[in-house]
Amino acid sequence: MTNIVVLVKQVPDTYSERKLSGADNTLDRESADAVLDEINEKAVEEALKIKEAGEGEVTVVSVGPDRATDAIRKALSMGADKAIHVSDEALHGSDAIATAKVLAAAIGKVEGYDLVITGNEASDGRGGAVPAIIAELLGLPQLTHVNELTVDGTSIKADRYTEDGVTHLEASLPAVVSVGEKINEPRYPSFKGIMAAKKKPVETLTVADLGLDAGEVGLGNAWSSVLEASPKPPRTAGERVEDEGDGGSKVAAYLVAQKLI
Repeated sequence: MTNIVVLVKQVPDTYSERKLSGADNTLDRESADAVLDEINEKAVEEALKIKEAGEGEVTVVSVGPDRATDAIRKALSMGADKAIHVSDEALHGSDAIATAKVLAAAIGKVEGYDLVITGNEASDGRGGAVPAIIAELLGLPQLTHVNELTVDGTSIKADRYTEDGVTHLEASLPAVVSVGEKINEPRYPSFKGIMAAKKKPVETLTVADLGLDAGEVGLGNAWSSVLEASPKPPRTAGERVEDEGDGGSKVAAYLVAQKLI
């Protein structure tokens, strides 16, 4: 029996225009459509495959505003059993370290978990550090950027593909695993799954509920912040070369001036 925690995040749709807030230079989440991050769908799928191969329970854990419930419900409609949603205004602007502290505390609320599965990085931040920080905080082994995953009794085996070959990883449970984008193709929620998700339990917690001090999180306590941001300049018309028998020379001269050749 394997009890699995899957970390999921609601992010701005990559097909939407994403921008920073003019007030504090944090991500303006209201300006774009919000979706369950694709890499998290793969993490949920991997957890469900492990569950279906034996017995167990899949708990989804997410940190985000109220609207993040939509992403949580999608994970539940795929087949996860229950969820924990950490929602607190004090979390606004939290950096990777603070986010990992909150997630680690939320994971601790899941009794008897054996495995934590995450995506290797979120599409809105792309830091790729949170899984490793969580593993450190929980004192657990970490298997990162995994492309194949197998649970074998009280241990877990994984393969990581690189340009240099395949790295074979193994650890005792409990452990933290982050999966890469090529690990699987996530299932589509069925109508039955979507309806069932509406009745599955979602526990909503605050920072205080997790036993954390609000002074440890939020933009004011972040180790990094964006000081200034400006939109990218509009695309110019470019330089047009008229070929009067010397077009090649003109193009070459332009490339030399741009230090491209």
